[in-house]
Amino acid sequence: MNAFARVTKHPSAILLGVQLLSVMAYPFMEDTAVGRAAFGVLGVVVLGVAVWAVRASPALTWVAGLLGVPVVVLTILEGMWPHNSDIHLVSGILHAAFYAYTAYAMLRYLLADTRITADELFAVGAAFTVVAWFFAYVYGVVQILAPGSFTAYANPAEPRSWMELLFLSFTVLTSTGLSDVTPVLGHARAVVMLEQVTGLMYVALVVSRAVGLTLNPAVRAAEHSAGNDND
Repeated sequence: MNAFARVTKHPSAILLGVQLLSVMAYPFMEDTAVGRAAFGVLGVVVLGVAVWAVRASPALTWVAGLLGVPVVVLTILEGMWPHNSDIHLVSGILHAAFYAYTAYAMLRYLLADTRITADELFAVGAAFTVVAWFFAYVYGVVQILAPGSFTAYANPAEPRSWMELLFLSFTVLTSTGLSDVTPVLGHARAVVMLEQVTGLMYVALVVSRAVGLTLNPAVRAAEHSAGNDND
């Protein structure tokens, strides 16, 4: 098996890697025009990898493509006009829809099998980051529709940056409680509560199932047999 085949065998690993590298790269990009342009290009790469990862799942690839094309265009427009709230609003809504669909497709992929492969283990982490991205975009939409939804210790009256909202999303989803960004209006707090429940359910349903199938071959065999009987 050549190097390209080995890499493409695990699209979920690539998506997870790109997402984590994006977390490290975003702080260098959001303060300058050149950085915002690079931010847009990186966003396009992330979205492309996300679509590729969805292709490995039973979900319909054309849906991801249909959502992905306008998202790519809006990502570039955001870099060109960073202060246009209308572009940010439409972009945030479509980004949230795209990441919600990608998360659904990856979870469907994870829950469809009765055995755990290396790519499915990577998909557990990749799906988690996709959910975090989804809620970060939802927070951005809430902030545009209801200014002042979030505050923080530094510059409390200003809108929160993308990095701050992503940081809030990861801390809520992981239940670490370390974020200095605080929801202060009702809609923002409602979305935060939904993400808290989502994070808890992810661990209870997805992670626990993956661990169970990995450690208990008897369970895997029984589920596989039951599936054949149903067929």
